[in-house]
Amino acid sequence: MTSTLTTMTDLITSTAASMTLAEFQSSLLWALIIGALLAFLLGFGMGANDVSNAFGTSVGSKAVGLKTAYCMATVFETLGAVLVGYNVSDTMRKLVVDIDLYKNVPKTLLLGQVAVLAGASAWLFIATFAKLPVSTTHSVVGATLGFSIVMKGFNGIEWPKVGEIAASWVISPALSGLISSVLYVIVDHLVLRRPNPVQAGFRVLPIFYFVCLAFNTFAVSYQGSKILGLASIPLWLAFTLAIIVGLLSALIFHFIARPFLMKWINKDDESSNIPKAYTNDACSDSDVSIELGEHSTNEKQPRPSMDSRIGRGTNKVVPFQSNAKTHEITPEEEKQIQEFKLHPRGFVAWLFPVRDRIEDAKTLKLFGSIQVFTACFAGFAHGANDVSNAVAPLAAIWAIYHDMSVEQKGETPIYVLLFAAIWAIFHDMNVEQKGETPIYVLLFGVFAIVVGLWILGHRVIRTVGEDMSEIHPASGFCIEFGAAVTALCASKVGLPISTTHCLVGSVVSVGTVKSGEGIDWKLFRNVALSWIVTLPVSGVISALIMLLMKLTINMN
Repeated sequence: MTSTLTTMTDLITSTAASMTLAEFQSSLLWALIIGALLAFLLGFGMGANDVSNAFGTSVGSKAVGLKTAYCMATVFETLGAVLVGYNVSDTMRKLVVDIDLYKNVPKTLLLGQVAVLAGASAWLFIATFAKLPVSTTHSVVGATLGFSIVMKGFNGIEWPKVGEIAASWVISPALSGLISSVLYVIVDHLVLRRPNPVQAGFRVLPIFYFVCLAFNTFAVSYQGSKILGLASIPLWLAFTLAIIVGLLSALIFHFIARPFLMKWINKDDESSNIPKAYTNDACSDSDVSIELGEHSTNEKQPRPSMDSRIGRGTNKVVPFQSNAKTHEITPEEEKQIQEFKLHPRGFVAWLFPVRDRIEDAKTLKLFGSIQVFTACFAGFAHGANDVSNAVAPLAAIWAIYHDMSVEQKGETPIYVLLFAAIWAIFHDMNVEQKGETPIYVLLFGVFAIVVGLWILGHRVIRTVGEDMSEIHPASGFCIEFGAAVTALCASKVGLPISTTHCLVGSVVSVGTVKSGEGIDWKLFRNVALSWIVTLPVSGVISALIMLLMKLTINMN
């Protein structure tokens, strides 16, 4: 008898739950549709602002064209998010909000996702039209705080994590700027100030290729994506693979790519992306040839004449000419000779490049070749760090959807996560999602980012790559490499930093070291202020939308 009653009770409960699920879906169909549209807008805003600024320095230095940058961003941002973007994708509970507060109120959580989408995407669009590079990660964090404060007050908010994010506004640009500026000083001493910088460049570039490819390979293989089965690769194997790939890239450059690069940097091609200040147009009446063996120019011989200048307060650029007409060193040129001195002031003067220092255009053109790789590296790092970083505030939704647990075990970008979370709650009326993210949802998110990048990406690209500081291929290489290293290391240890902040910090630091006067400080001030207001502005927008829904919609 008891067994029969239990069976009947279970049947009645199941039927009631089914009816409740049907009513739930019917009442929130509008929220699902609006959520899908807002998810597209968030992806669009991410592509227009957060993704595009990763390639700003490459476009600004003319190492790659705008369309080429778009194509590379489309490929390498996706690869970075899939191959590496996992560790910073922690749960919302661990980052800023305790998701357990919403276990019994799935409708509130669903509508909260709508508010988060609206708040984050609205701020991204505002910043993009103002040409300000901001962080999608911090936009989503602020929007999450906004909706949760409206619904649950300050309960469940992890303020120490919020403090870490605020600290990253200083830590990210400072650390990245330090790495990039140190690298630029190394490049300056090993290549740019040498008597034959082109020959020195060919000697040093294989090392840079080795470091760049080896570091990237290690980042991908060690504790890599579970989706691709890379999480179980041991440290020694990842390190060995990195060394092998790095050595192969260095050997390929030295024995295969080197002859082609020799011809390319000697070719007077008007279709080249390098601006005229970097080409032979400054002294086009002479024939230029470059030997990689012993060169006739040495430290005791006079340098070619100088007649071209780039930017505001930045370094002069002249083409290197083996048969150029020489002249006696003038007092102005003599000031640019940097000798090592033991006393502190003399050491500092020797360590850093002098202002308006003569630069060899063909050496910069040579660095343009490796900047193509570092541009891809920067895009890969941005995809690995920022796209997955933005998942952190809401990653618990995906974890519950996939594993019936608040502990996150999967990897998914924010634009997929938000749409998938809304769909999962709508479909199951529960925060304990069990299914996989459909492939069409993934394609939906990728499409949104690509559309945003191609339509509005040029606005922020110009801010980072052209307006803030003058960038040439050698400095651009250092900026991108330093920012990428910082972002990838942060993604490995789970630090919530922004690649946007890293790139801007590197641009300012290298620009200061390179010229001292080549930074638009007013623009940098506006950018820094936009970082500070990202959390509160996106949070206020999200909170207002959530408050409006709370007053007009039954949350039970």
